[in-house]
Amino acid sequence: MENLYPAQTTRAEVQFYPLGESAVVVQFGAAIKRHTHQQVQALSAYLDAHPFPGFVEYVPAFTTVTVYYNPLETSHNEATSPHDHVTTTLESMLDQTTEEAEPSTPRIVEIPVCYGGKFGPDLALVASHTHLSAEEVIALHTQPEYLVYMIGFAPGFPYLGGMPEQLVIPRKEKPRTKVPAGSVGIAGKQTGVYSIQTPGGWQLIGRTPLRLFTPQAETPSLLSAGDYIRFISITEREYERTQQHES
Repeated sequence: MENLYPAQTTRAEVQFYPLGESAVVVQFGAAIKRHTHQQVQALSAYLDAHPFPGFVEYVPAFTTVTVYYNPLETSHNEATSPHDHVTTTLESMLDQTTEEAEPSTPRIVEIPVCYGGKFGPDLALVASHTHLSAEEVIALHTQPEYLVYMIGFAPGFPYLGGMPEQLVIPRKEKPRTKVPAGSVGIAGKQTGVYSIQTPGGWQLIGRTPLRLFTPQAETPSLLSAGDYIRFISITEREYERTQQHES
């Protein structure tokens, strides 16, 4: 009887393993690193440009790309299972991504944020926990250019890397039932922006008037994996002015 769940296979530092009967997970490592992110992006871009027979979709994450396929439409023969055939195809693609890879200039998106007050009710808590002033928290938070590793959790929600260690704080023990869209928060070693109103347990330090997710737009998500974010501190009046422009 054919083994429907074949064993994990390894290619150099890249691992391939099945996810059910119609998906292969390509894992580039166990740690969240920019080099790993570049590998994820390269394979994703190659799949966009060169879908193979039976390809359905891919789902990129911090260190993996999960590739879904229709096992009835793959070009395997009787001696090769659909999983093995797709794995071999993906291995060949990885060689091509290495050969075709060209350095590109990443997009930098400025995100205006009104910190504190009604928009950032947890700013004082973050300042107290980190032994910083509110002004120092804002200065540190607006200092880096954050890499968007992936979009997930909610439509348009960016998972960011690059937050200063000084700002690390645990998420709330009791999550809020409603977090307004645009809220900027911190949870553990991560910071992020709520793209839609949703429950959430992150410590809220500010809010942006920009819409990160617009369902009716041709490109619904403002941000994409591979972008960089730069947070810009603005006043409440500037927030209201930008919000009116967005409406």
